[in-house]
Amino acid sequence: MLEALINFPLIPLLRDALWGIVGLVAILIFHGSAINHIYMRFERHTVKYLKFNQYNRVFIHFYASFAFIALTHLLEIFLWAIFIFSFSLFKEPIEAILFAGSCYTTVGFEPDALPDGWKTLAFFISFTGLFSLAWTTSIMFGMTSTYKQAWNLKYKDRFDL
Repeated sequence: MLEALINFPLIPLLRDALWGIVGLVAILIFHGSAINHIYMRFERHTVKYLKFNQYNRVFIHFYASFAFIALTHLLEIFLWAIFIFSFSLFKEPIEAILFAGSCYTTVGFEPDALPDGWKTLAFFISFTGLFSLAWTTSIMFGMTSTYKQAWNLKYKDRFDL
């Protein structure tokens, strides 16, 4: 047991954790900035659209915002891929993209191909995906309630709401 403690790879683990935290913080700052910009733009425009009874514009803006949020998640996967590829942890960029996407979405369709000393980086990519997707879900609840409000106003006579 003492030999296992002596041979414990503390330095590679600390390096891995440090780079993982740097990546996690950078991606979450990017995600927060992007998603809040999309959400505030949605709120600002839909208030105006509802005021002038332009319900179809609310619907279009909802789906456009959702598409931009999805593109934000894809960009975050690419940012993680660039990050891990820059350390020469993968031979091909597509391998880095697939690995980052597999971890970020927590689907796990790619095997853990990281070299020894970098294995825990996958946890940080997964944490980023979990936090980002949860954040997106909370934003989507607010956007969906505005969408529902526009729907109800548009069709109030048809359904006697």
